[in-house]
Amino acid sequence: MLSRPLFRFVREDKHIPFMRGRYAGLATSAILSALSVVLFFVPGLKLGLDFHGGIVVEAQTQGPTDFDKLRHALAAHNISAAGLQRFGADNDVLIQLDTPPPGPNQEAATQALVDEVRHAVIEAQPGTQVLRADAVGASVSSELFRNGLLALGLSLAMILIYIWVRFEWEFAVSAVITLVLDLTKTVGFLAITRFQFDLVMVAAILTILGYSTNDKVVVYDRVRENLRKYRTMPLRELLDLSINETLNRTLGTSMTVFLAALPLAIFGGHSLSGFATVMLFGIVVGTSSSIFIAAPLLLLMGEKRLRRSKAS
Repeated sequence: MLSRPLFRFVREDKHIPFMRGRYAGLATSAILSALSVVLFFVPGLKLGLDFHGGIVVEAQTQGPTDFDKLRHALAAHNISAAGLQRFGADNDVLIQLDTPPPGPNQEAATQALVDEVRHAVIEAQPGTQVLRADAVGASVSSELFRNGLLALGLSLAMILIYIWVRFEWEFAVSAVITLVLDLTKTVGFLAITRFQFDLVMVAAILTILGYSTNDKVVVYDRVRENLRKYRTMPLRELLDLSINETLNRTLGTSMTVFLAALPLAIFGGHSLSGFATVMLFGIVVGTSSSIFIAAPLLLLMGEKRLRRSKAS
């Protein structure tokens, strides 16, 4: 005999009428997504090195970084357009500047500029170590941006086809609409938090889409089973039943992934904290949308057709 779990998020005999709040959930999601679209244009995303182009130098000083000394040292080397910011500890500094104008000697000019930055920061604070120096040209960055958007579009198309083949078109369309709403909210979150949008963030968004799709497939599987099991039950009651039956699994999986990503968001440093923070946001949005968005959309699209086709 299998042992019972020590902890459950919701009692087995608890029945929550989620579909009562379907209109409030859809309206709230639509408003948040609309605001996120506005934020995409104003103020817009903070494009990272991969998509904006430029040079990024990460350095670690011996003691707390003296930004005034660094600025004066960079200006003495005729590097006046550099952006300085602290990341991680007090002695970690990120230096960003534009790449030299395109030309036959751009690569050599870029390397010379990186060397000038290295000499300037060492002169300003002796003992400084340059940890990383990356450069991406404008043409390469624009190509990466197009490829990133293409990857997002193809992933949504593949998800649509997969769910359409596995279930029915009502399930597929409901899931993709929900994923688009999740995606827009994530974009709005990036615009508000000002995390750099680069290839790492594209990977985070694709991971969120995959996780959210899996979460919705779990609920949809139970809905399909219950459509066969309860042939006369109204679809609204059947969706409530299916969500309640999978609720503990959904919350347990989400909490496990959330707790796994939380240390990365806190201690991951500049390269991982943004990725992990966006993942945390995506987990919350994806889990809630499976209940309050995907299921109500399925109810609106398939209330008559699904119930009639299964009952006949």
